[in-house]
Amino acid sequence: AVLKKHTMMLLTASKVYVKHPEIAAAKENRDYILRQVCEAVNTIREVAQGKVEGGGPLEGGQGELAAALDDFDDRVIMNCMTYEDSKMRPDLEARLESIISGAALIADSSCTRDERREKIVAECNSVRQALQDLLNEYMDNAGNHTPSDKLNVAIDTMGMKTNDLRRQLRKAVVDHVADSFLDSWVPLDLLISAASAGNERKVEEYAAMFTDHAGKLVEVANLACSMSTNEEGVKMVRCAAQQIQQLCPQVINAARVLASRPKSKVAQENMQMFKDAWGNQVQLLTDAVDDIVTVDDFLSVSENHILEDVTRCCQALQEKDAETLDRVAASIQGRSNRIGDVVTSEMDNYEPGFYTEKVLSAVRVLKGDILPNFSTKVNDAMRGLETSVPVDENEFVDASRLVYDGVREVRQAVMLNRGGEIDSDDTDVEEDRSDAGTTILTDAVSSRRADMNIDEYPEIHGISNAREAMKILPVEEKIKIEEQVAEFKSERQKFVNEVSKWDDNGNDVIFLAKHMCMIMMEMTDFTRGKGRLKTTLDVIDAAQKISEAGTKLDKLARKIADNCPESSTKKDLVAYLQRIALYCQQLNITSKVKADVQNVSGELIVSGLDSATSLILAAKNLMNAVVLTVKASYVASTKYKSKVAGTENNPVVVWKMKAPEKKPLVRRENPDEAKAKVRRGSQKKQTNPLKVLSDFDQI
Repeated sequence: AVLKKHTMMLLTASKVYVKHPEIAAAKENRDYILRQVCEAVNTIREVAQGKVEGGGPLEGGQGELAAALDDFDDRVIMNCMTYEDSKMRPDLEARLESIISGAALIADSSCTRDERREKIVAECNSVRQALQDLLNEYMDNAGNHTPSDKLNVAIDTMGMKTNDLRRQLRKAVVDHVADSFLDSWVPLDLLISAASAGNERKVEEYAAMFTDHAGKLVEVANLACSMSTNEEGVKMVRCAAQQIQQLCPQVINAARVLASRPKSKVAQENMQMFKDAWGNQVQLLTDAVDDIVTVDDFLSVSENHILEDVTRCCQALQEKDAETLDRVAASIQGRSNRIGDVVTSEMDNYEPGFYTEKVLSAVRVLKGDILPNFSTKVNDAMRGLETSVPVDENEFVDASRLVYDGVREVRQAVMLNRGGEIDSDDTDVEEDRSDAGTTILTDAVSSRRADMNIDEYPEIHGISNAREAMKILPVEEKIKIEEQVAEFKSERQKFVNEVSKWDDNGNDVIFLAKHMCMIMMEMTDFTRGKGRLKTTLDVIDAAQKISEAGTKLDKLARKIADNCPESSTKKDLVAYLQRIALYCQQLNITSKVKADVQNVSGELIVSGLDSATSLILAAKNLMNAVVLTVKASYVASTKYKSKVAGTENNPVVVWKMKAPEKKPLVRRENPDEAKAKVRRGSQKKQTNPLKVLSDFDQI
């Protein structure tokens, strides 16, 4: 691979050196490529002779900080009988301080946002406090045979705090990746432009900028490695980063040669060759980093970056700052295109089906419809600012908002296949930040759409939407709502047990069922004052989405019923579909009832128990009907011979069991077993071979 990559570069570098031997940079270019080729030839020779030992100088394995966190999680779980505070406390405190030092390096990096830095510092302090509480509990339980409940709670709290710190560090790394790999071509283009113009002074200025950019790419790659558990991926990233470091000064040398001889054809060819090599290497590094960064983290962070950029873009238009507007708009388009590329690449890991088509459709809408419209509005705004022509701010804000909504749709489409992970704490954190960002965007331009700023309780101070009203319900009503939610979660568990068995690729019944479940979870979260839904209008829209999904599910299931011969299964399926229609209608009705808030003598009195319980009950009944529909659809599709000729080879949906999770072929060694004492085993008794042979003959 090295020989193939450097052959043409050796040709162009040699031609430049022969043509312009008086330029020192040309000699450095030629010598570098020649060394690479010679080392590759020597390596091939040594491999052929069997002289090479080991896998090379690059380090593989898990990231240092990730490994330290995992090791710390293992060490905080100790046996109370053998606990010695004088030994255990200093050891764990030293390990934690080492982890916090690594976290400080990420927090203090130039690309780490202030908000993320504050969160990392807060989580570090929380982990410190949790460790002290845990060690105090171990002291109280020292010598006991069984740990107390307080100790178990302290261990769980310790695990939660380290997970929170791990998540913030992971998000900080993704912040760096999303920012650093956004405009990777800009410094190189500036360097080549100055070199082509023969401006040697500008070349040196841009060379320093290019060197900083390359150093930043390598730094971010190393940060990504430090928080990754993908051993092979870490090795690939470090290899690509090492090659970036080696190639950077040679790209600058090629630019210096071109600046000295801007009319030289061989210098131009050499510059183009090094430009292509740099582009290929950066793409290789980008792909390697993307492999060790989860797409969920990338989309979550990128969504918030888009929200920040959209807010800044609208503020720049309001302040008539054309330069900032142009720069931030370019950043929005670059981020959106990168999101599309990353998600499209992620979909290559799935079999084509309804899920992948929905995700790719969201990407196509973002890149094909929303971004061109946004680009047009930006161009119109730029022309208006240059010519002092009034700009329609409402249209610009709407176009900007559509970009954010498009990115959010892409993320939600990807998350539809995550099952139970979709309502995780990690997602809730980002939802809260999204709400805050939407408020900033609303404040930035006062003339944006009216439905984004609805005050449902204008006569009540301190409450503006139904979700806030649900948060201050009386304790008695909250307890009753929690009881209803517990019943709903029990029904949801039955749904998960039934649906998780099936692969939703090519099975629209399963996909629509998951989609309806996700929306119903959001509606039940609303009754507890949590989640994404804020206003009564949001709940009504969610109920409408469930109705639309229920209509699609009804059409699919009726096709299955039409192909099924007359039987009890067909009758049951039709009956379940009638239930779905009924409960969807009930959801539409109950979603329109909001909590009643009264201000009596300065005290807020909120009553919303009936509306909340009615909403949860309708959602629970609908969930049950969906589960029964899935079961009946499976039986009707697979256990009866179709009465319509030719449909056996072309079923309405494909029922395929989900593949089980991959397990290692070789059982991983238990760390406790590795640390156990080695004892002498019983010696095997030597058996006379003749006796064995005689026993075989008797058989």
